[in-house]
Amino acid sequence: MRNSNVRAALGWTRRSLIPLLACVPLFAAVTGTVTNQTTGKPQAGATVALYKLATATGLELIDQAKSDAQGNFSINQTPQGPHLIRTAFDGVTYNHMLPPGQPTAGIAIEVFNASTQPGGAKVAKHMILFEPSAGQVAVSETYLFKNEGKTAWNDPDSGTLKFFLPPGASKPAARATAPGGMPLGAPVNKTGKPDIFAVDFAIKPGDTQIDVSYAMPYTEGADLAGKVVSKDENTYLIVPNGVTLKGEGLNDLGTEPRSQAHIFGLTATAYKVQLSGAVAAAPAEAAGDDQAAEESGPRIEQIMPRVNSKTVSILVVALGILALGFALLYRKSPPAPDRQAGRPVLPR
Repeated sequence: MRNSNVRAALGWTRRSLIPLLACVPLFAAVTGTVTNQTTGKPQAGATVALYKLATATGLELIDQAKSDAQGNFSINQTPQGPHLIRTAFDGVTYNHMLPPGQPTAGIAIEVFNASTQPGGAKVAKHMILFEPSAGQVAVSETYLFKNEGKTAWNDPDSGTLKFFLPPGASKPAARATAPGGMPLGAPVNKTGKPDIFAVDFAIKPGDTQIDVSYAMPYTEGADLAGKVVSKDENTYLIVPNGVTLKGEGLNDLGTEPRSQAHIFGLTATAYKVQLSGAVAAAPAEAAGDDQAAEESGPRIEQIMPRVNSKTVSILVVALGILALGFALLYRKSPPAPDRQAGRPVLPR
């Protein structure tokens, strides 16, 4: 009789613990291996940090570790919700998304040796968009880098991108998108020359995009002069529909089909052009609708000509700061309507 009561009690205990244990998350450390793609070997001494998305501060450091002699790392944390792994090596950081529900073990992290020399990095395409309005012109420059080498170009002292800022222009702003990454703000520094500025952003192997924007006073029909100080393979001057651009040394490539933006190839390292017409403000912009205002008019990161009137393709560009983009990346919602309709697009 006593044994029967004991067995009954034990059975009741086990049945009671099953649903309780089901509610307790299993411990799962974040583990993986860092490989140096320059040498093809495991990389020791890389700093691997785990960040959590925090609504107030953007990113919150949870814990970090160093990779061992075999390139292995282990962070004894159990990520709940979207996280980011940021690896620092040789002065360059590498981001790896860690979405909810994905395995946290055996993560492969790739890094590269860094050099202050460009190596295989070059500006494959450079686009300059002029958007004149009442009394000023907004200038947006996009530089598309290709790095076909096996080292990252990183030069914090001199910068990796140098650009010309015309006299009287506003303070320039820059954002950069690493291979497979999202747009992030990039530091813009002065150089020894008063009209030359530098962007401090590492150019990793693969495709990197750097966008520079500024505004300057302008009177319709007056000369608008600039220089190309980066070593570009292809430079293009672009004006939106309704604006006319004239100047010497330009190769008229026609209009981009969707937006009707007019595109000119620049055959020299300097330009002097005249603009006529203006970009009309959208009604939503005048009413203070920021989202609709953002959608009106062409954007430089969406424009890219193909010589000889070849077709263009879409380059999807994530917008927003890292924290916002990281949150949106894993939000489970139906695809949004095509917001690019009627606007020029970039090919890969």
